[in-house]
Amino acid sequence: MTEHLDIAGNTIAYDVAGQGPLVVLAHGIGDSRHSYRFLAPALAAEGYRVANVDIRGCGDSSLGWDGYSRTDIAGDLVAVVRHLGGPAVIIGQSISGGAATIAAATAPEVIAGIVELAPFTRAQSFDLGGLVRVKRFRAGYTQMALVIMRGKLGNWTKYLDVALPTKPADWGSELARIEAKLSEPGRMEVLRAMCKTSPTDAGEQLAGVKCPVLIIEGSADPDWADPRAEGEKIIADLPRDLGELAVITDAGHYPHVQMPDQVLALTLPFLDRTLAHA
Repeated sequence: MTEHLDIAGNTIAYDVAGQGPLVVLAHGIGDSRHSYRFLAPALAAEGYRVANVDIRGCGDSSLGWDGYSRTDIAGDLVAVVRHLGGPAVIIGQSISGGAATIAAATAPEVIAGIVELAPFTRAQSFDLGGLVRVKRFRAGYTQMALVIMRGKLGNWTKYLDVALPTKPADWGSELARIEAKLSEPGRMEVLRAMCKTSPTDAGEQLAGVKCPVLIIEGSADPDWADPRAEGEKIIADLPRDLGELAVITDAGHYPHVQMPDQVLALTLPFLDRTLAHA
């Protein structure tokens, strides 16, 4: 059953399943908690209490927020953890990976660890060489630029086609669900607003993180010419020996959708270590 948390007159929607230490799931832009439809039940079955969140402006959460930065999203996630009773590990994908970094740095008393899936957690520089060399990066970059400029749903679905190099069996119905949600008034505007935000706020908080961090990248992610290098840069900006990096071969920007079993296999040992004494 979907629950709603009121935050300054707006609402965050979330589902809770399972019993045990708390894990909070946060999706990327243009998506919803349904992005974790494979990972959430698997984590609950492994003995975790899983709160699957629609970040502000997405899914069943309300529209009309004052901002859509990673700092804004981080505040919402911390509010969910405090409401449900932490400590918790946050698993955040894309923009929510950066938000998880900020949450960990600003609320260390309730955030025991973070897992970042294909995260935008550092300021990005223009990679002309990568655009020339790497076809998938060029294709993804082009469609995202068109989304920002035009706000057309068709460009977003073309990006998703590149971002998921292989599709899950339910992709037809899932894509229809995404298209229906983004066709609601105001939802594409939120997507564009999030696209225009900078990860600088998250990058500035990396040095202040004190909890363990797991970064999971997909080798075929179209958002970077070299996803491994991006993950390594995040690790390098964290305090020494705090972060670890895993790269899933042939996964795109949604490893938890494309290869949930591999994400689960990487995540469970991290959760067991991180939450065992939290």
